[in-house]
Amino acid sequence: MAVRAAGGGRRLPQAGEEPSSRRDGSAPRGRRSVRRALLAVQRDIRALRPRGFGPPVHGPAIDSRIYLLGQAPGPHEARLGRPFAWTAGRTLFRWLEEATGAGEDLVRSRVYIGAVVRCYPGKTAAGGDRVPTPAECARWRGFVEREIRILRPRLVLPVGRLAIFELLGEGPLAAVVGRRLTRRLYGVEVDLVPLPHPSGASTWFKLEPGRTLLARALSLLAAHPEVKRTFGERR
Repeated sequence: MAVRAAGGGRRLPQAGEEPSSRRDGSAPRGRRSVRRALLAVQRDIRALRPRGFGPPVHGPAIDSRIYLLGQAPGPHEARLGRPFAWTAGRTLFRWLEEATGAGEDLVRSRVYIGAVVRCYPGKTAAGGDRVPTPAECARWRGFVEREIRILRPRLVLPVGRLAIFELLGEGPLAAVVGRRLTRRLYGVEVDLVPLPHPSGASTWFKLEPGRTLLARALSLLAAHPEVKRTFGERR
């Protein structure tokens, strides 16, 4: 049984609906065992409280084949306790609705959301949000590895320069945004569709070539088999 997204759009499978077989021919996974493993990761994340960082932030333990990797929570996410909870999140979920036909609540319920760093890093001396150091990113890397090994996602969405560098290495955003890439991450072959960071302070996606590359990336998402499987076909 399926439902339609508000305002039309994709035919949306109900939560928990699974195809009879997967693309690789394997049987559907045990949702409970995946969720238990993810909850164990999240317990370990909550136990890691480095000095100078805010409280840990993560999304729910969802068995999803789409894995979204953000950079690090900001002060509003730390206060509200969920990722992409403020203005950048509104922009991100507007992009994802364009690609999937699904609103924010449905995307949050069907996409696993992680981050390179899981706690708010604090402010710089100048008052801006501090960018985590490479050593700080490495401190949380094991959680990303565990999540990918548990979920075995088919589609990974690194959002922002820090997340893109974490999974693909350093390089210009224009070289990867707007492309669908296939890589092996922690023993799992995945497709990656990188997205720029949706911060209001960023002009990258508002100017060329960023604007065109973002539109291309969203088109690639809309056409991806896992997006269609998770959110249904466009009508």
